[in-house]
Parts: sequence; C-alpha cells; structure tokens
Amino acid sequence: MSEVKKIATRESYGKALAELGNTAMDLVVLDADLAGATKTGIFKAAHPERFIDCGIAEGNMMGIAAGISTTGKVPFASTFAMFAAGRAFEQVRNSIGYPHLNVKIGATHAGISVGEDGASHQCNEDIALMRTIPGMTVIVPSDDVEARAAVKAAYEYVGPCYLRFGRLAVPVINDVPDYKFEIGKAITLKEGTDLAIIACGLPVSACLEVAEKLDSEGISTKVINMHTVKPLDEAAVLEAAKCGKVVTVEEHSVIGGLGSAVCDVLAEKMPTKVCKIGINDVFGESGPAVELVHKYGLDAEGIYGTIREFLK
Repeated sequence: MSEVKKIATRESYGKALAELGNTAMDLVVLDADLAGATKTGIFKAAHPERFIDCGIAEGNMMGIAAGISTTGKVPFASTFAMFAAGRAFEQVRNSIGYPHLNVKIGATHAGISVGEDGASHQCNEDIALMRTIPGMTVIVPSDDVEARAAVKAAYEYVGPCYLRFGRLAVPVINDVPDYKFEIGKAITLKEGTDLAIIACGLPVSACLEVAEKLDSEGISTKVINMHTVKPLDEAAVLEAAKCGKVVTVEEHSVIGGLGSAVCDVLAEKMPTKVCKIGINDVFGESGPAVELVHKYGLDAEGIYGTIREFLK
C-alpha cells in the first residue's frame, strides 16, 4: 500500500497565492514578519512588488489591508491565527468587518497542532471570534487540495474572509476528479444512516478512518466535510440529523466553533443528540504536534473512543 501524501495547509496557502498572483494582478499580500512560517515568502519571491512586510504589528497590518482594499486591490493579510484573530481582533472587527471591506485574512498555525510553541501560540478560539463578526466568512480547509481551492474562492468572493490553515502536514483526501469547492456548501465524503460526523480542518481525514471502523462494526456512518463554518450549510446539517445522532469534530475549542454552530441550527430546527469533539475548555501545552493531537483526542483513536462512549 502506497504511503498517503501529507502536506501542511500553510504550504498550500503560500503556493496558491503565488500561482494566483500570476494572473490576478490586483492581488496584494501582507505579512507581519512571519513570511517564512506562513509561507507567504513563496509569493514574495514570485511577486516582490506586491508583497508588504508590516513587521511585528498585526493590528497595523489589518488597517493597511483595509486601506488597500478601498483602492480596488484584493489584500491577503497573513500571520499566525493567534495574532490575526486574537491580537488584531479589534482592528479586524472595526476596520474590516464593520465597513465590510474586501480583505482576506490568511491565518496559519491554528489549533493545538502548532506543537512546541505552546499555549500562547495555539489558537483554539479563532473560529469563535471570527464567527461573531457580522458578515465575516470563515473557511477551514481540510487538506492541500481544499486549501488551494479556498484561496481562489476567497479571492473571487467580495467581502471579508477568514481562512484558517495549519502547521502540521495532513493527509491529502480531496484529490478526486469530481472535487468542487464552493463557499458555504459542505461536502459529503461518505454516506451513512446511523450516525453523522461533521468535521472541519485537520481531523477530517481521521474521521474517515473512524467511519470505516464503525461501519465494520455495523454502525453506518456518514462523514461531512464542513469546510465553511460561516455561512454554515444548514441543509447539510439538517440532512445529517436524519441519522439520529450527530458528532462534530474540530481542532478548536468546543465553545463557539463548528460544534456550536451546528448545535445552533439543530436546537432551532431539528433537535438532535450531539457530541462535540474538540478542545474541552482548556489551554494547550508545549509538545510534539502529533503527540498533542493524540493527547487531546483529535486523532482517529481518540475520536473513535469518544464516539463509542457517546453511542452507549
């Protein structure tokens, strides 16, 4: 059996920007002294005249991006999720969200898989923060194929957009001929009738593994890749609820993220028993990314164990 190809979505982000820059002459990329880590350095090497290093001043970068967007350009402001959604929240809210400007925020190094950088850099709250900003689109791609498609879709979309990328290399699962990315439209990766798993980002590939194992035990399991957390595909959520039980999985706090968004819909339109799998109201810690993903129950083993308990 051939080894599964793994690529970090932050790498996909940098490459997608550089490629898009060949034809999109209105594309401008900003970074806050982290171009090597966010991979926007790939764009800088290809299109140096459209790259702006704002230094370690993330709030200022968001203001610059907002101003640039009013000239007809399409700016992608890039930094770690902790700094994009956390440190610069006020500027994102008031300078980008409030006037509904056409700024794209490329947030890398999100979630527990940042690894050794520890709790100060492991942003498990960014989806919740960005969801609360009126009119903000929130996209969490699950692999290289989806990340590249999301960058292009965000560029073509008019309005503020938050894209969440990871540091850890993840399996490529969307390299299929009929793959199609559309903002706000979930993708059903596997059909099932007894249980539905709705996931986004890093854990999606693990959820597919878990579903196959559950199937082998006689539990028909549906898997939905909810790459857009806002606007949420409510029709897909309601369809999933027909299974009777729903599990949400995300590399993010169980408070305010994908799980909360799904529960909002189901509580109002189709009350359903839900199990939310994510970071359980704790800060992260320093350690190897793969070990942290395991410790916090976001690998296939952990997700399977939690679901089995839920099904009892």
